Amino acid sequence: MIDISIFFSTEWSYFCTEWNVITKFYHMKLQTLTLLAGCALFAASCSSSKTYNILAKSGTKTGGTAKFTQKGNDVVMDLEVTNLTPGIHAVHIHEKGDCSAPDATSAGGHWNPGKHDHGKWGEGTFHMGDIGNLQADANGNAKLTFKTDKWCLDCVEESKNIMGKGIIIHADKDDFMTQPTGNAGGRVGCVEIK
Repeated sequence: MIDISIFFSTEWSYFCTEWNVITKFYHMKLQTLTLLAGCALFAASCSSSKTYNILAKSGTKTGGTAKFTQKGNDVVMDLEVTNLTPGIHAVHIHEKGDCSAPDATSAGGHWNPGKHDHGKWGEGTFHMGDIGNLQADANGNAKLTFKTDKWCLDCVEESKNIMGKGIIIHADKDDFMTQPTGNAGGRVGCVEIK
């Protein structure tokens, strides 16, 4: 004859064990989902953006904005420039975020932490500030979007950190060859990245 109390005791023990396994499984799923949601929120909050006015230099009326956005390892620069002379204009990051001089010479030379020759971004050697050219339309308006993982906003790596630097918009185009400036002409617009 079977002792019914042993049977119920065994079944109850089995049920409790299964219940513990199931609740631990769902608890782990909930923890995983919570962790993933937290990571997504953290990643979204790791985006920073700064917008600056373009200051007119060298007797021009150059204006507009420069917006920098860092998301993860990438920095995106969005330039919207107004009141340029129609045509092609060089854009460079310079070593100092100082636009105090009337001709923006206070911004120093091109930002070049690697001590490379001037050139075209992504082709051979180039300065970290060698952004390239933008095209101003008949009304003097120009836009340029530039994305790179070689810059950062306010990070500890000095060879990537653009904070404290300056953006210079030049009177002429960059020829990507002439050392050390690309024969880009005078400085008509300046941005202090601070």
